[in-house]
Amino acid sequence: MKLIAIDLDGTLLNSKHQVSLENENALRQAQKDGIEVVVSTGRAYFDVESIFEPLGIKTWVISANGAVIHDPDGRLYHQETIEKQRAYDILSWLESENYYYEVFTGSAIYTPQHGRELLEIELDRFRSANPEADLSVLMQAAEVQYSQSGFAYIGSFQELFEADQEIDFYNILGFSFLKEKLEAGWKRYEHAEDLTLVSSAEHNFELSARKASKGQALERLAARLSIPIEETAAVGDSLNDKSMLEAAGKGVAMGNAREDIKAMADDVTLTNDEHGVAYMIKNLL
Repeated sequence: MKLIAIDLDGTLLNSKHQVSLENENALRQAQKDGIEVVVSTGRAYFDVESIFEPLGIKTWVISANGAVIHDPDGRLYHQETIEKQRAYDILSWLESENYYYEVFTGSAIYTPQHGRELLEIELDRFRSANPEADLSVLMQAAEVQYSQSGFAYIGSFQELFEADQEIDFYNILGFSFLKEKLEAGWKRYEHAEDLTLVSSAEHNFELSARKASKGQALERLAARLSIPIEETAAVGDSLNDKSMLEAAGKGVAMGNAREDIKAMADDVTLTNDEHGVAYMIKNLL
């Protein structure tokens, strides 16, 4: 195996959103053995930097669900962007329907100033409809969104389209605790010919350009590095990892992955709290 592509949330990161020492050591050993380690995530590049810089580990990074590729020295190698008018239309709809949203760009993750209030209102609605429900899981899901680096707060999405700004729109995320709103988002965009629609967690849907996916980015990077796709492996846990697991020579699902991801994978490793990435790498070396 010459290249390993690794998802972050629910995969390399444990439930405390940390890289365990076991996983860190496994990454270093893989690199020492000449394997190209690639981080492949829905997060923004600068968010990945904030995780790996303290570790002193440099890798290729596929970010924003495959829309962007950076080399180990942080140079932009490739990007796929959502067309500006299309981004405007998407954000107009999300804002009019009171979704919490995040706009991934090259400079920041833009999100509404009142984003927390939107989610608190949804939590109240969910609590009223489900008085016996355990809300701790939902609150934890919200905290994952808030824990990212690089946020910039806006009063309205229209601020992103002012004449003096040139913004690259990599990825647009819609988030809701309400099943009907998530279903509405999927229904609206699932057949869009110019977009890729995926999800990285139970309560979101994410839109990128049609040519942006983790799988396509992996194929592009393998070609750039002259590595046959058969000599690559990928590991992940969510729907946004599916294309990557399909593209790789060996697709590995985490022990905590969705059941449909486990079913389509070539193999299943341990969970993210059991250092599943380290276990997978050990078996590949």
